[in-house]
Amino acid sequence: MTDVIIAGGGPTGMMLAAELRLHGVDVLVLEKETQPNDQVRSLGLHVRSIEILDQRGLLERFLEHGKQYPGGGRFAGIDKPWPEHPGTAHAYILGIPQPVTDRLLAEHAAELGADIRRGSELVGLSQDADGVTVDLAETRLRARYLVGCDGGRSTVRKLLGVGFPGEPAKVEWLRGEMEVTTPPEELAAIVAEVRKTHKGFGVGPAGNGLYGVVVPAEKVTEDSTVPPTLDEVKRQLRAFAGTDFGVHSPRWLSRFGDATRQAERYRVGRVFLAGDAAHVHPPLGGQGLNLGIQDAFNLGWKLAAEINGWAPVDLLDSYHSERHPVGADVLNNTRAQSELMSTEPGPQAVRRLVTELMDFEVVSRYLMEKITAIGVRYDFGDGNELLGRRLRDIGLGRGRLYERMHRGRGLLLDRTGRLSVDGWADRVDSVDDAGAEVGVPAVLLRPDGHVAWTGDDQTGLDKQLSRWFGAPVG
Repeated sequence: MTDVIIAGGGPTGMMLAAELRLHGVDVLVLEKETQPNDQVRSLGLHVRSIEILDQRGLLERFLEHGKQYPGGGRFAGIDKPWPEHPGTAHAYILGIPQPVTDRLLAEHAAELGADIRRGSELVGLSQDADGVTVDLAETRLRARYLVGCDGGRSTVRKLLGVGFPGEPAKVEWLRGEMEVTTPPEELAAIVAEVRKTHKGFGVGPAGNGLYGVVVPAEKVTEDSTVPPTLDEVKRQLRAFAGTDFGVHSPRWLSRFGDATRQAERYRVGRVFLAGDAAHVHPPLGGQGLNLGIQDAFNLGWKLAAEINGWAPVDLLDSYHSERHPVGADVLNNTRAQSELMSTEPGPQAVRRLVTELMDFEVVSRYLMEKITAIGVRYDFGDGNELLGRRLRDIGLGRGRLYERMHRGRGLLLDRTGRLSVDGWADRVDSVDDAGAEVGVPAVLLRPDGHVAWTGDDQTGLDKQLSRWFGAPVG
């Protein structure tokens, strides 16, 4: 019996597979497509995802394939500079096409020993007290747990019968990568003019002589999985820009809408949902892929703890209680952004007001932290303002904090020199550093980098070690 089967080999599934393998969990990833998807559905990574990569020692390989865009924040297409002190060591957006992100995460998972099977589609499932049975077209598999990372049309979610309430798509866009004949300067000028009133329109260089095109569709189709034709793209380009830019030779074409839905439950027994299987929303703010990676980062260590036998009671349930509100908040802010991008007089008036409000640093910071996910705070009860938040990377006497988190374990950062993780040393590392740049005597971090405790007394520390890392050994 496999420990965990993951349905879906996108960024969420591969991130989860890698997190599980860090803790020695047997992982099988089932991906129905025989070849990696080459469609650029996401263009970059936000701060929290960048920090996650840094925490696992992956950032350098991503930086080699991406481009940093520092010092800017965007909400509903409203560009404002970031606050002077953004609260992160990575104050930039990492521009990197999703196929590259997918490939790098898949390579990482494979390096750690994940079994990745392409051309394998889950078609049925059932579960009992001991595990989950997964049906493929020609075989049946057994695992202790199953995680559905199989996208917005998730088969796992549908088979579970989990509700997916929300709103259907009201608007649809066409997109693709293709060649153009219009000179670059002329094209840029036309696009800039169109975007003054239509923020959902874009034509720009995508590399290798291709241009990425995004243009509103004429109407919402019944089946968004059917790609548009080149003629349809040309027609819509002419409708919005007065020219089709001479587009030709598309590498790929697709369509997407603004459907907004969230799974009612992220866990049903031994089966979990993560990424787009748990939530879909408009792509405004570029949060979708990032949200899925962050789901996986939250779930991975908890599921590994259960499989390895030290998980405290209710640790697995905390995946839903922590991540469902985060997903709901993303749905909420993308709904708001959608309204602000309407060309109607009312929403445009609100947009002008929000634009003015974003000149206030407190407003700009609040919205920036929402989009980048560094403002996420899990409810761990009352305590220091750090409690429940992720801790930014800080300097240590030797090196820096995130360099100590590559193994995916808990971490006690102790400035007092008096505290101990004895009894939990198989799960939690300890760093004594009187000069650590953190404004509390000591801080206990979960494997996902969120602050589980601050203080200076061993009794309080032991209580939180038991809460998050189970019973002590010995």
